Amino acid sequence: MNISKLPYGIMIALVFLIMLGIFSCSPTSHEIVNCDGSVVEAREVAFAKTMEDRNFNAFLSFVSTEAVFFNGNEPLRGHDAITQAWAPFFEAETAPFSWQPDVIEVLESGRLALSSGPVRGESGEILGRFNSIWRKDNDGQWRVVFDKGS
Repeated sequence: MNISKLPYGIMIALVFLIMLGIFSCSPTSHEIVNCDGSVVEAREVAFAKTMEDRNFNAFLSFVSTEAVFFNGNEPLRGHDAITQAWAPFFEAETAPFSWQPDVIEVLESGRLALSSGPVRGESGEILGRFNSIWRKDNDGQWRVVFDKGS
């Protein structure tokens, strides 16, 4: 088939379809990527549930070993620093706060994502907003690599 003899409209449509395939939400490997954010949202909801369930070990399983969490403007780097700073939040019988995502954005590569939403106190009042950056690690699990509240 000689492509140059195709009608102009069909050629434009073919170019569009090819570009759509190139720039669609897919990584360079053959894995299937969920760019609508539902997987990241489910991870964030499960992460928040660890606070409700008072399960600190489960909480840490969602955190990358090289994560940076912010305590105000002070960075907490890595599992040890995050463990030390966050363990007190899990000591009481009831959670001192909760969070729920209302924004999820995933890069087209399917490797990084942003989750954000309100942080609520024990009586439901809004205390602030969390912002987390998730990375899909080589084992296929999404883990938080940056976390900063406001």
